[in-house]
Amino acid sequence: MRAASGARANRRRGEIEAVIDGERRILCLTLGALAELETAFAAGDLNGLAERFSSGRLKAADMIRIIGAGLRGGGNLFCDDDVAAMSIDDGVAGYARIVGELMEATFAPPGGEVPQNP
Repeated sequence: MRAASGARANRRRGEIEAVIDGERRILCLTLGALAELETAFAAGDLNGLAERFSSGRLKAADMIRIIGAGLRGGGNLFCDDDVAAMSIDDGVAGYARIVGELMEATFAPPGGEVPQNP
């Protein structure tokens, strides 16, 4: 597992760090991970996937899939069943925080600032 070796997340590559099951891990929604999620959520393209995520309404199963894809994209070899059994500090709020950070790292424009309408 990459994170266990002391590697640090690189936000420019869309990586984040999260403590899952008591271990610091790197997660990243790589192109392969995004393709996995497009299939899992029956999204026609990346825009459809981003729209689904931006709705703010995710099921627990959705969070498991997103975190699982992020872990696999970050070099961690876990299936979604493994992810479902893992613990994260702050419970559901902790899972939601990780998903939010992954979405921001993946879909936010360079510099991390989302344009505002005047």
